[in-house]
Amino acid sequence: MRKVILLNFLLILGLSNLFAQTNPITGQEKTLNAITTGVPFLMIAPDSRSASIGDAGVALSPDGYSQHWNSSKYAFIENKAGVTISYTPWLKKLVDDMSLAYVSGYYKIDDKQTIGGGLRYFSMGNITFTDGVGYPIGNYSPHEFALDASYNRLLGDHFALGMAGRFIYSNLTGGQSEGSEAGKSVAMDINGYYQNNLKLSDYKGKWALGFNVSNIGMKIGYTEEEKNFIPTNLRIGGSMTIDFDKYNSLTATLDFNKLLVPTPPVYYQKGEEKSDGTISDGSKTPENIKAGKDPEVSVIQGIFQSFYDAPRGFSEEMEEISYAAGLEYWYAKQFAIRLGYFHENETKGNRKYVTAGVGLKMNVFGLDFSYLIPTGNFNNSPLANTWRFSLSFDFQ
Repeated sequence: MRKVILLNFLLILGLSNLFAQTNPITGQEKTLNAITTGVPFLMIAPDSRSASIGDAGVALSPDGYSQHWNSSKYAFIENKAGVTISYTPWLKKLVDDMSLAYVSGYYKIDDKQTIGGGLRYFSMGNITFTDGVGYPIGNYSPHEFALDASYNRLLGDHFALGMAGRFIYSNLTGGQSEGSEAGKSVAMDINGYYQNNLKLSDYKGKWALGFNVSNIGMKIGYTEEEKNFIPTNLRIGGSMTIDFDKYNSLTATLDFNKLLVPTPPVYYQKGEEKSDGTISDGSKTPENIKAGKDPEVSVIQGIFQSFYDAPRGFSEEMEEISYAAGLEYWYAKQFAIRLGYFHENETKGNRKYVTAGVGLKMNVFGLDFSYLIPTGNFNNSPLANTWRFSLSFDFQ
């Protein structure tokens, strides 16, 4: 099950540096307490444009990849229709056959309405399953996919709202593990985008704000007894584009992200004396919670609880906010150079990396490439040498 473990845990936890520091207010140690969810592949940036500017995209100018980042941007897109295709080898430093493929498209119904759709397919390559003594019992290729569609509408000259529905399928064992089954869920996104003209000194341009509450949906599980939250996420951000002349323009963008699922609480250890004077049996039950809130709640309660349930209080809630920032330079609206940075707190996964990429845009055809460079201990990062390749086709 090596690759299954890599996907669901190493993606978030394997990039971390553990440390301990006592919070003077709550008395809790400041240690790794990353939030884990089911189907984390939904949070992987699928396209090269946003991936090359630090995984930012909620407020970027509309393009064919808006279905993932903020589908309401489609309402402002200039072309009649478009299709995009992206491919990402994943965790290539550790395994050589995991990958993410993504296809999306849009169609402009009229001046106010645009529909979109997307399909992402995550493959974990081939796995040999064994029994309790290590004897091979079969091979399987675990895979997951998400299929979604969106409706997006202008509500004025400068603002648009969008909604997307999503079906999620995750089959990690193919029935090779007794009692396991494929996980299924449905979810939705709610997003908005505002853009307006900008004048800065002698230069003109545009500024924009965007938000996306994504993957609001049912828990997912692989057995009847255990269900996991899917990665419901709040993303907000802004961007500013300056046109220096008819050939040169520069865009700066910044995104903030927060998972809207419960934070794992801190439990009393077995044999530890609890605040009521009793001795803990070490079980992870509500009665054994030392700090934080019970994570076994409904999806809606989990969304609201995610803002106040961190064991170390407000300081830990702020640590759960990651940010992505980037720059995009265009020459003659045909050639782009991009640079970005992504930051996640040490206690929540410690993903920190620089990204870079280039883009080429012709009348109909577009080509984008991105590359990720982890900061810190480069040699031990599973994300080292991550690259993405994207194609886009826009039709008038």
